Amino acid sequence: MKEGRPLHPTAEPEERAYLVAVELKGRDGSTSASGRRWDPQSSLEELALLAETAGARVVGRTVQRLERPHPAHYVGSGKLDEIKAERGRTHYTLVIFDDELSPSQQRSLEGALQVKVLDRTALILDIFARRARTREGRLQVDLAQAQYLLPRLAGQWSHLERLEGRIGTRGPGETQLETDRRLVRTKIGRLKKQLEAVRRQRALYRRRRARTGVPVVALVGYTNAGKSTLMRALSGADVLVEDLLFATLDPLTRRIVLPGGHRVLLTDTVGFIQKLPTQLVAAFRATLEELSEADLLLHVVDITHPNAAEQAEAVERTLAELEVAEKPRLTLLNKVDRLTRLDGRPLRGLDELVEYELSLSVHRPDAHLISALLGWGVEEALARIEEVLFEETAPAGAREQPAARWAG
Repeated sequence: MKEGRPLHPTAEPEERAYLVAVELKGRDGSTSASGRRWDPQSSLEELALLAETAGARVVGRTVQRLERPHPAHYVGSGKLDEIKAERGRTHYTLVIFDDELSPSQQRSLEGALQVKVLDRTALILDIFARRARTREGRLQVDLAQAQYLLPRLAGQWSHLERLEGRIGTRGPGETQLETDRRLVRTKIGRLKKQLEAVRRQRALYRRRRARTGVPVVALVGYTNAGKSTLMRALSGADVLVEDLLFATLDPLTRRIVLPGGHRVLLTDTVGFIQKLPTQLVAAFRATLEELSEADLLLHVVDITHPNAAEQAEAVERTLAELEVAEKPRLTLLNKVDRLTRLDGRPLRGLDELVEYELSLSVHRPDAHLISALLGWGVEEALARIEEVLFEETAPAGAREQPAARWAG
């Protein structure tokens, strides 16, 4: 046996992440149409959850207020020096920014900080790559990552610029950067063709499904709102249920029977998030087209989250981007079992929520309070679904924008 060689593979060292955000004075890129904005600390808290989901340990964070992000390195020079100094205290190995960085900003930051720099988009793409299980899911993530990488390739080969004019580098031919760009573009083209085939197959499946006359109900909502738990409660499907961001990437459809005997198809979809990368929206088009064919959307909201209203508005903006904002929908305020009575005691059922009529600022008559985990309110929600889909007198109010009505 050779000395010095480990008997077993060693685990990869844990990434130590330092988080950075910029709060824009007087305006905010995450401000909703109604004027509600994400508090930068809340957004950083979500970024910390994303980092932990990706396997990193958060060792520090900072926020800077600016009129606009610095064009070269996102934060001001003083803040950049502060972040450099924090490395000696926190020993971070990775810096993550809460917005998407331009390729030049990322290169400048890595040169200044001498560590790997990621933005929120790259972090979300990494989580999706870890979570994708099916061939379709992997294709979609691969496409999004390739589209994100293409404009950032120049930084990968900046060391070659020093070789120009040296022996062996003169004359015609393709540089490594040009070669890599060509290879990535070829990969993007191949992935798009494969996903187009998936899209056609899905469209064929939807046409066959439509001929049966069975309505389709789609679950939508912010990541970790409890959609998969509700899917299991309604259909009995053996779906993955984890208290994690983006636990579900691949859509799942199951047939369920409503209280009056009507049958519908229930589809679970990927969760949304604020600042959702445009590459993911484009790459997941084949999957998200399921929403365009749905007869009813069930918008599941985690009522216990401190940013419940902001999360709901992020979902509404994504639905508008997908051009399905006018779809009929019902809002389900989930996880009420985690609430407590006003005297601090835990709830034992929905009947004890009467005292919340004035204290729950987000509660409105058009929204249904449920606990997907314990089954509270689920039968009533199913009855309302049946009323909207099958009753001739079903009110048109189901088409109203829930977030605008219940956001407090």
